Amino acid sequence: MSSEPKNNMKILLANPRGFCAGVDRAIQIVEKALEKYGAPVYVRHEIVHNKYVVESLRNKGAVFVETLDEIPNDGQPVIFSAHGVPKAVPAEATRREMFFIDATCPLVSKVHKEAERHFAAGRQVILIGHAGHPEVEGTMGQLPQGAVLLVETLNDVAALNVTDEDNLAFCTQTTLSVDDTADIVAALQKRFPDMKGPHKEDICYATTNRQNATKAIAEKCDAMIVIGAPNSSNSNRLVEVGLSYGCPKSMLVQRSNDIDWQWLEGVKTLGLTAGASAPEILVEEVIDTIGERYNVEVETQSITEENVVFNIPKILRDTAA
Repeated sequence: MSSEPKNNMKILLANPRGFCAGVDRAIQIVEKALEKYGAPVYVRHEIVHNKYVVESLRNKGAVFVETLDEIPNDGQPVIFSAHGVPKAVPAEATRREMFFIDATCPLVSKVHKEAERHFAAGRQVILIGHAGHPEVEGTMGQLPQGAVLLVETLNDVAALNVTDEDNLAFCTQTTLSVDDTADIVAALQKRFPDMKGPHKEDICYATTNRQNATKAIAEKCDAMIVIGAPNSSNSNRLVEVGLSYGCPKSMLVQRSNDIDWQWLEGVKTLGLTAGASAPEILVEEVIDTIGERYNVEVETQSITEENVVFNIPKILRDTAA
């Protein structure tokens, strides 16, 4: 074993980080369904965007599919992911007499209801979000084709072609950059002063808190690691926030074996956080792995404590301890 002395590294651990209430609820729904009904339990799309979580549930008997066509009519439960689904999905499940349980995050459902309310009031809906993300597809899929216009960037605002400038409303994906979204909303309001918005902003508390916690440590760090999946919107935003708020370099890792040790050379203070779909066990794994190479001192920097809890559906509550 090498007797070379280890370098020191201080890890600034952002808090809040990791699981949010919506993710926690979605995972519980799959676990309780497996307990109550046995395997297989089918899940349309990854329940949350995290490979470790998906693999853990797969090992317990969850079967992940992208479309309902992949599911046999065997009477076993079908669960819709936390990101939400277009209306056509439960309609098709009902037509096939499938037994389905909706694990859509309540904060995503709130955006769905807003979009429907605006549409019912005769307004065209502008959705700020990332094309192709399942949450965006779910929200756009609440309304008829063409009723929702998607905006991703400031350039999209300038290019928007609306039906009636006096009858517009906007909604947003729940996992966006708070700062970028504020700029897009400001541009929309400047162009369409009568546009209606949500009563309470759509970006969820967990996304906002994790971004604020990252901002609080960014300029104190030589580098930042965000634990999360490449397809996780909120995790990718944390990488960007770190860079925007004064951290010289920031990278996304799924597990400790993704750490680039050369990239960490010369880093004295490392910022560490985790996206809303990443379990705390992966944070501990990263700290332990870094501790094998460095003398690590961990300091938690907390901006707020979260105590939000969402109930699981009534049908599964009798299995909850």
